[in-house]
Amino acid sequence: MAADHDLCRPNPAPEALSLVSAKEQVDIKRKIYIKDARMSLASALLKRLYISQALSLPWSEVAISRRGNPDHGKPAALLPNGRFADIDFNVSHQGGLVTLIGWAPEKSSQSANVGVISVGTDITLVNERDDYKTIDTEGINGWVDVFSEVFSADERWDMSYNVDYITLLDGRTVPGSDIGRADRAVKRGEQLQISIPHKSANGGSKQITIDSELVVDAKLRRFYAFFAYKEAYIKLAGEALLAPWLRELEFQNVRSPKPGVSPKCSGNGVWGERVDDVKVLLHKKKVEDVKMDLRAYDEGFMIASAIQGRTNMDFTDVQYQILNMETDILEFARKQ
Repeated sequence: MAADHDLCRPNPAPEALSLVSAKEQVDIKRKIYIKDARMSLASALLKRLYISQALSLPWSEVAISRRGNPDHGKPAALLPNGRFADIDFNVSHQGGLVTLIGWAPEKSSQSANVGVISVGTDITLVNERDDYKTIDTEGINGWVDVFSEVFSADERWDMSYNVDYITLLDGRTVPGSDIGRADRAVKRGEQLQISIPHKSANGGSKQITIDSELVVDAKLRRFYAFFAYKEAYIKLAGEALLAPWLRELEFQNVRSPKPGVSPKCSGNGVWGERVDDVKVLLHKKKVEDVKMDLRAYDEGFMIASAIQGRTNMDFTDVQYQILNMETDILEFARKQ
């Protein structure tokens, strides 16, 4: 299950705060920025909604603790008897949206043979921050190197000097293989010659001039695809960026999914492309027991999902839902 919440809707905080634990209320109120507090509140409510529905528990009986480390362990659902429930979930929030992925065993005699299943998710938003402050002075390669504690040298080189595709100003996409030496473009404001297919009956290609900003934009979007994959994977175990093996976890064949484009004047989000052919390596060995995908939402968001364990589940079978804070969450809680 996954959900997104547009937190630009009317503020539900007074009533909504009463629906989470006292500790969560304190943590939410400590946030410096209102937008961060609202996303933390939405995350807490979304987790409770999922647990209540997955375990058929009244809202008032939903309890959450952490596995392992009481401060940094992965949040998990507690049953009324104090034991951890046989479900897993993970949340992420960015730019006013919150996502949740959850797994619960099917209510069948075979569910006992599934074993431990873990899930992780991460949502990224391209250009939410002023990334170009650094890029315009240090280049995209210098900006990527800021994250040397997160990404391996091979990953940083790949992000800095390769590109999967660029989007022209008229909306057409050009594969990275058609733009020649993509490594030339590390800053904006330079003129580049690239080849694009010719529309004439004779076919062939023609040379056009573009601003290097289009290439840098594509590299930046691909960087956030790398970041979403890495975060979703390490959140399988709840370690986040604290994982000591962070740079030993590498991603290859990374493609940024093409964005969803909303019709003019539409306030509704649009799903874009989904990709699932990333290659995951840990300590230089291919990871075989984790499935991942990456989906674009609207123009700037990308949502990565990961599932680990013995399961035949395919991400094409996952039901994605877009939920409304008022009608889907608060109304559900009121009826409990």
